[in-house]
Amino acid sequence: MSQFANTPEPPYYAVIFTSIKSHEDNGYEKMSKEILEILKNQEGFLGFEFAREEIGITVSYWKDLDSIKKWKNNPLHKQAQKLGKNLWYERYKIRIAKVEKEYEFIK
Repeated sequence: MSQFANTPEPPYYAVIFTSIKSHEDNGYEKMSKEILEILKNQEGFLGFEFAREEIGITVSYWKDLDSIKKWKNNPLHKQAQKLGKNLWYERYKIRIAKVEKEYEFIK
């Protein structure tokens, strides 16, 4: 899936997840599909965009900080966080930013 997220007019929030994966799958793809299904129905979720080469970057968009906190504490997401630390990632960093303006160009 390579498309831009359909976000509303700002302000809203972005969670930027930058990662370096380990080389073994260890159930990563299966969990990713499960997470995506529940994420679509998570309160306050607006969409996401991602790219992966040597470094993966996923940006998810959220209505507010409370929605981000609820997602962080979702039971399946908490399980994925634990597996990520133990199996899937060599390194990752999470940043949360408030989007105040956006600009778009379409040719």
